Amino acid sequence: MAKILLIEDEIALQEMIIFNVENDGHTIVASDNANDALMILEDFLPDLILLDIMLPGLKGDQFLTLIRGNSQYSSIPVIIISAKNSENDIVQLLDAGADDYLTKPFGMKVLLARIKAVLKRARVVESGILIRYSEIAVDEEKHKVFVAGEEIVLTHKEFELLLLLINHPHRVFTRNQLLTTIWGYDAEVYSRTIDSHVSTLRKKLGSAGQIIKSIPKIGYKAEE
Repeated sequence: MAKILLIEDEIALQEMIIFNVENDGHTIVASDNANDALMILEDFLPDLILLDIMLPGLKGDQFLTLIRGNSQYSSIPVIIISAKNSENDIVQLLDAGADDYLTKPFGMKVLLARIKAVLKRARVVESGILIRYSEIAVDEEKHKVFVAGEEIVLTHKEFELLLLLINHPHRVFTRNQLLTTIWGYDAEVYSRTIDSHVSTLRKKLGSAGQIIKSIPKIGYKAEE
């Protein structure tokens, strides 16, 4: 089971989350502010962080920016739990490095399912070469992709796009994140380039292409 850090200043909700997360078998440490949470991180390195945004003192988005800029904590998955529900709020936080976003109020079963999804490591590495996800196997060293044992031919960008998504299952990538990561800051491309590449990639993957899920107005993720 996982070690989880909860940063939430609403005490009733904090207690409810602690009760349910512990009952699900995880270890959880809670803080009602992000300043103390930074100190907790020094002694308690979590597998996952549940982060509220509207906090006293250091805000949740500021905390997220700080840990994403720290190599010691940058890879820790973060699920945002917030009453802010506008499209701009969600996109901004996903762009800042959040792995998932839950809008308050939410059910505890939904929260536990999201925790399980984010923690799940769907890829299987064999002999340090093959990365497997669903019916897809990727030989990163030889730059080859197989679906149900049959090799398919991808362009360089399609290969990088697929590899990024299956290396981070269930994580939502905005179009801006995909453009930045795969094409680079200076590339003269637009969001429709992403949509076009995803469409072609899905077709080449055949039935396995359904693992690439569209998140309306935001981006894409890999999910079985």
